[in-house]
Amino acid sequence: MPDSVSEQKTLYVVVCAAGPASDVGTLVDLAQEQGWTVQVMATPSAVSFIDVEALEKQTGRPVRSQHRAPGDPRSPKADAIIIAPATFNTINKLANGIADNYVLDVVNEAIGLGVPTVILPFVNSAYASRTPFHMSVEKLRSEQITVLLGPDTFEPHEVGDGSNKTKVFPWKETLIKIQHKAQNTKVH
Repeated sequence: MPDSVSEQKTLYVVVCAAGPASDVGTLVDLAQEQGWTVQVMATPSAVSFIDVEALEKQTGRPVRSQHRAPGDPRSPKADAIIIAPATFNTINKLANGIADNYVLDVVNEAIGLGVPTVILPFVNSAYASRTPFHMSVEKLRSEQITVLLGPDTFEPHEVGDGSNKTKVFPWKETLIKIQHKAQNTKVH
């Protein structure tokens, strides 16, 4: 744990509308145990998947899903970002520079600034087999974004069978990846 608040780093935990989203508090706990200040952000669709009030109490910060009003406090600057669970839609939009909601706006800018980012997809095998998805994953990886997808990380689930994968969603492994990446990356 850092010795002072000034040494604490901020982790943006970005949540998309997918099965494991309701358990994102697990990732928040793990990150806070490692000394991270956590700012939760949710796509508009993800808000109904999470317990906003519980996450705000857990982090001491508002869950952000839309741009702040003028005069409202800004979120702390991100030192690292985890997008988990990441959906087919969010991955494709992010890879193509689409910023049509608050989360995509923030993350697109952060990637441009070199903020270390790890994406943990939660997609079914039909989505994962699509050429546009493969191209999006490769585009993100070409920008030094870690996408935890594949036999050594996390496999897509069968169509209609995602609930079995939510139980083994690798929150801890994702945090380990971002910690390693954040230690080895200098932000612009």
